[in-house]
Amino acid sequence: MNDTKSAAVPVWFWVVSGAALVWNMMGVAAYLMQVGMTTEDLAQLKQAERQLYESTPSWATGAFAIGVFGGTLGSLALLLRNALAIPLLMLSLLGILIQMFHAFFLSDAFALYGMQAFVMPSLVIVIAVLLLWFAYASRTRGWLR
Repeated sequence: MNDTKSAAVPVWFWVVSGAALVWNMMGVAAYLMQVGMTTEDLAQLKQAERQLYESTPSWATGAFAIGVFGGTLGSLALLLRNALAIPLLMLSLLGILIQMFHAFFLSDAFALYGMQAFVMPSLVIVIAVLLLWFAYASRTRGWLR
């Protein structure tokens, strides 16, 4: 039996952690759709979109995978109240920042998609930072073991 007491966890902790898991699972779905594109799928894209897709380096795609799978595992760790959420969400943020470095500075995404190429990636970064902060705050409050 465990002799240590853990702090009472408020309902909103579970809501935020559950929403984080859903958000990151949507990221996994987006990643799987991107890497699972067939020749037929690519043929349906506009030429500029296809060129953008085909010019994405493997390190950016790998960073995408680290971002979404790290975030999913980190969110799952939050739901399990496990302090491993912190390094997993930190790894996720690192993957996201590397991926977005490519998107913001090394690709033609802005020329192709305009402001949309800035808004969603920026939102992804903000949410990743907030989730990492949430994990740290949760550990400080004794909600993570």
